[in-house]
Amino acid sequence: MTGLGGRHRDRRTFALRLAALASVAALLAGCGSFGGEKPTPQPIVPAAAPKVAPAPTAVSQEQARIAAAYGGVYPKPDLVALLNSVADRLAAASERPDLRYKVTLLNSPLINAFALPNGNLYVTRGLLAVANDTSEIAAVLAHEMAHVTARHAFQRADEERKAVLVSRVVSDVLEDREAGAVALAKSKLSLASFSRAQELEADRIGVQNIARAGFDPYGASRFLLSMGRQSELRSAALGQKPSQPGLDFLSTHPSTPERVQLAVTAARQISAPGVGERDRDAYLVALNGTTYGDDPAQGFARGRRFLHPRLGFTFLAPEGFTFENGSEALLGVAPDGRALRLDAARLGSGQTLESYINENWIDGVEPGPVEKLEVNGMEAVTVVARGKEWTFRFAAVKFGADVYRLIFAARDLTPDIDEGFRASLSTFRRLTQAESEQAQPLRIEVATVRAGDTEETLARRMAVTDRALERFAVLNGFAPGDPLQAGLRVKVIGE
Repeated sequence: MTGLGGRHRDRRTFALRLAALASVAALLAGCGSFGGEKPTPQPIVPAAAPKVAPAPTAVSQEQARIAAAYGGVYPKPDLVALLNSVADRLAAASERPDLRYKVTLLNSPLINAFALPNGNLYVTRGLLAVANDTSEIAAVLAHEMAHVTARHAFQRADEERKAVLVSRVVSDVLEDREAGAVALAKSKLSLASFSRAQELEADRIGVQNIARAGFDPYGASRFLLSMGRQSELRSAALGQKPSQPGLDFLSTHPSTPERVQLAVTAARQISAPGVGERDRDAYLVALNGTTYGDDPAQGFARGRRFLHPRLGFTFLAPEGFTFENGSEALLGVAPDGRALRLDAARLGSGQTLESYINENWIDGVEPGPVEKLEVNGMEAVTVVARGKEWTFRFAAVKFGADVYRLIFAARDLTPDIDEGFRASLSTFRRLTQAESEQAQPLRIEVATVRAGDTEETLARRMAVTDRALERFAVLNGFAPGDPLQAGLRVKVIGE
């Protein structure tokens, strides 16, 4: 929630699609800145030799877009140096040692990594939090490098062009739009299968490459297992049901069990377990101190409370809610299906809150009367609107030149539920200067296991209360019942 959804855009681009909001609960229950120093004088450049900044290339524009979408570049030189040294080692051992790669660390809690065809690799700090040794990171980077060497991006683009061409031929040449739609649907299924095949191929090539580079080839399967367990933990925290087989037939990635099995099989073809470098300590030393979860610059949650120090506000969600912070809006969901959304916009010149809420939010629902109120010294309005399946409580709070917009949704808006919504709205307030300065992110801290330590005692040290024991186990790649040995370095979450 870096800037609460483009706060200076035209207000009409913010017209909320109620169907999209109503799907928040289903989506989450079923499944990213805003000085005053005088600028340094610049030397005068003779007109005969002007300095002209090079025009941005398509690649540089794509790099900037990627960084912006993932919270910007995360500054941790020692960790980035480790990532690039691993990439160099993998490149030298690959089938294309002539290619060079550059790893960029992105400031996002999401678990993701991807590559551009020019060799730029991107890894989020959220992914690094899940990894536990250098061989696991090598597996991630080798997988992305395999996409580059196998030219998967170009192959997919070619397949997509063919799919569109086939549907146009059927629709336009044969003048059969229905048949064209069927052809396009079949092509999408084929593309999904094609993408899954690419992912499995990249997994296989990656395992072979990390082994040639001297890393433990089983690092790939260990990381995939940890990633799958982290996904399950996140789903449980959001009140989601486990994914059901067969529901992801359009997914571009194979299921985690399928990928784990392939990675284990590929590693066994190379050697038995215990061969190759893992270097857990070196990795954890470089990872130590990395931000965990949301960055305060993007707003962050502490249980049900959400704080945004840079924008200067906080509020408390109703009981049972878990937050999902995005670049466009803050979303929240409760296990019983209640949902909320928070974003920001600007009033038009001379526009009142009452006219704003009527013009922007009530399409497709039946609104009740607009109620004026004051929320902690700020002008606000609220209204209840009923749709076919969902009932919404809309609220708009004037915060300086901005309008903060909260939407609460429930399938059955009982008096008790609505009372919780109104109570949440009443907690929206400005942060004090001291609160903003004291707001600190969670960080990954490396601790050494002492004699007598257990998973329970170490989990109690963590600065989280929700599923701390499960988070500790998943964070460190521990299976149930794994013994803790004195002297072992582990990750804990601190402030």
